[in-house]
Amino acid sequence: MISVEKAQKIILDEISSTSPEKVFLSQSLNRTLAEDIRSPLDHPPWDTSAMDGYAIRVSDTASASKEHPVLLNIIEEIPAGKMPLKTLGPGEASKIMTGAPLPKGAEAVVKVEETERDGEAVRIHTPSEHGEFIRLQGEAIRSGDPVLKKGAGIRAAEIAMMASIGKSVVPVFQQPKVAILSTGDELADLDEPRGMNKILNSNGYGLAAQVTEACGIPVTLGIARDSKEDLKEKIAIGLQSDFLLISGGVSMGDYDFVLEVLESLGVTMRLWKVAMKPGKPVAFGTKAGRPVFGLPGNPVSSMVTFEEFVRPALLKATGREKIFRPLLTATLSEKIRKRPGRRQFLRAVVSVKNGEYQVRSTGDQGSAILMSLVKANALMILPEEGEGLNAGEKVQVQILSEIVS
Repeated sequence: MISVEKAQKIILDEISSTSPEKVFLSQSLNRTLAEDIRSPLDHPPWDTSAMDGYAIRVSDTASASKEHPVLLNIIEEIPAGKMPLKTLGPGEASKIMTGAPLPKGAEAVVKVEETERDGEAVRIHTPSEHGEFIRLQGEAIRSGDPVLKKGAGIRAAEIAMMASIGKSVVPVFQQPKVAILSTGDELADLDEPRGMNKILNSNGYGLAAQVTEACGIPVTLGIARDSKEDLKEKIAIGLQSDFLLISGGVSMGDYDFVLEVLESLGVTMRLWKVAMKPGKPVAFGTKAGRPVFGLPGNPVSSMVTFEEFVRPALLKATGREKIFRPLLTATLSEKIRKRPGRRQFLRAVVSVKNGEYQVRSTGDQGSAILMSLVKANALMILPEEGEGLNAGEKVQVQILSEIVS
């Protein structure tokens, strides 16, 4: 058996980025930028008002107070989306809305709450300082400034940013097509009749969802029965995709033919068995540069090994800069026991109590108990050495989803 780190290195050394393509901004969510993005314009494009109020000259309001307001003549109203037509002179003000361009001659904006309208004039109740409530041209972004980096994942914030600089078409890395094959005579799909000797194919659906979350395109191949002929036929189809994931059939049982069939189809196997729990019988190989993963058949083992090996490989293939889940240190709230020799990934719940991260397991950790993952927002990582940890000790955790408080 090899370590988790060595297995990850072997796998990632074989992964290359996909080619770039261009997509509409509205279709770019969760994709990865294939180029740096620079702004072609200043943002804001002009000096603009940060408040609803009145654009004024600072010297005109120097003596203003609630007891002795300054009266200024209103020369125009400037809504957002309209350019000012007049230049402010002494004793004048322009009514202005948030986001509207500042007129020439204006040095500050007085909030509407500090004023009182008087027909075609306005009473100013407070003095202003130069630049008060003004957003200067280019204050947020200057033309030519880098705004997003190649390798960044595109979230809603990145989409809004690109929209704000007029980027309607976005350069992204292509999404790899990932063939997913479940194996085993004991499996039945959701839409087929099943007898007492069958279990439902949860791996196919769970892995497809994980592939989608990791920026891939799942291609489901269904179920291969425990015969070399059926495996060979379906695996040959799967090898036409960019990635191939096979769950089950990679252990040492009498009907575990996957490794033999892969080699017969020209797949060069690069690793088999990793010192981890769950998920020891992990296999990885390549054919013509296409990665092939053999994952355990137990549902939790399949999903955990996807997290540790397939997800980083898929994210690297899509050009993502950060390919691993975030790690943090938390305090154990219970005693945990384990056998030494393998790194253990316990399904766990991380929470924040008194400003400190705390972690507990989700209960029974059997590799067929999917509920242990449903309840989890993290994987608690126990090192290979030692027989466990006591409550109050520190442990590393890998974050999967939102941390509860």
